[in-house]
Amino acid sequence: MMNKVLTTIAFTVALTTGCTSVPMESKEKSELAKQYNSPSEGKAGLYVYRSGSFGGALKKDVWLNDKCIGETAPNMFFYEEIEGDKEYKLSTESEFSPNDLLVKTESGKNYFVSQYIKMGVFVGGAGLELVDEETGKKQVSKLNMAIKGKCSS
Repeated sequence: MMNKVLTTIAFTVALTTGCTSVPMESKEKSELAKQYNSPSEGKAGLYVYRSGSFGGALKKDVWLNDKCIGETAPNMFFYEEIEGDKEYKLSTESEFSPNDLLVKTESGKNYFVSQYIKMGVFVGGAGLELVDEETGKKQVSKLNMAIKGKCSS
């Protein structure tokens, strides 16, 4: 019984403390993305972010149509322009299998996807949620932009 309690305490501490990092973009590039300009002709803007410190010791990969966007850590975001008027599959690591989110885009619009950490049986998992523009802008404005393209797996 004592081992189970100690394991639970250690797991909770790992999820709620610690701080891991990923390679970050320049402050200038991050601030430019936070101006939320309209995407280029025929494109949509995609912001994928992770806010808060829960799961601070965990890095989680994010993919767009099975292509690596990057590895997340607390309080960071990715931004990229993608083709508008198209459906995309965003995926993130979870404990046993990827969690997917389908997002249908329209040209000229920005989309905000929140990645959140959730408790698992052995390790923390992650999920994705499409949020409204106001919520997304409010969250991303507090974060720094990470460099895209490096996943752990």
